[in-house]
Amino acid sequence: MPADRAYPAPVRALASAATEAVRAAIAADDDAFRRATERLGAHDREQVGLVLGDVLRMLLEERHPGGLSGEDAGEVIARCARAASTWFPEVDVDVLVVVLAGAVGVHPDGDAEQRVPSPLELAQHASLIVADLLTLDSDADDADVEPYLRAAFAEILRAETVEHP
Repeated sequence: MPADRAYPAPVRALASAATEAVRAAIAADDDAFRRATERLGAHDREQVGLVLGDVLRMLLEERHPGGLSGEDAGEVIARCARAASTWFPEVDVDVLVVVLAGAVGVHPDGDAEQRVPSPLELAQHASLIVADLLTLDSDADDADVEPYLRAAFAEILRAETVEHP
């Protein structure tokens, strides 16, 4: 995907940063993860959230075809936090919850006090959950985020085409 010339340069740059961040998370490579998520967090927050939210939603639908229960969501958060905390001490369960909730379309009421993650936190924690879900049923060597990124960009393009013919 990152080298796919069919996409504009900003899309390729976002996809490249996301791919590198997820791969670094899978490898538990703190230095590479920090570099990649800094690059990813420098992109437009809304675009990063939209793309990684779509990727997360696709992975959740694959892993939980009957729907994601509250218990399932708790297991995803706990598993991801445990795994990430061994190499990324800044993992924040509250941010994981916000990212996962946003990916499935659950947004707090206007009255609720919910911490809004910084662009860097969003990039980091979304990448951590994607990496966790990618490796859930497969070997880390087989985990590939690029097909999900392609599908997310295709869905975003389709939605924009429908909205603005």
